[in-house]
Amino acid sequence: MTVRIQENDKNNPPGKLADAEIHFTEGVLAGLKLIGFAVWERRTGGGRNVTFPARTYSVNGERRSFALLRPANGDASGQDHIREVVLSAYRDYEERDLPAIAAHIGA
Repeated sequence: MTVRIQENDKNNPPGKLADAEIHFTEGVLAGLKLIGFAVWERRTGGGRNVTFPARTYSVNGERRSFALLRPANGDASGQDHIREVVLSAYRDYEERDLPAIAAHIGA
């Protein structure tokens, strides 16, 4: 798979550094991409975080979010792995300082 980084050059919303997409290059998902990831600066200033694709909805006027990529068996380690892959691609992007780059991640 490949992670594509698109820098948030408008700095809006504050703290959002980039959007990220995962492009599948092998298997039954080859030729497809999963969009909706974002890289954020932590509010406490201690590092970065990745948010996953989600859909918002309303219940009694309260806004909630439904995660579209979730652990199938309750084990969140798969999410941790994807989060680290996206952060690694962002670090590569920063080092190369290019507007849009595809960082190849070996599966």
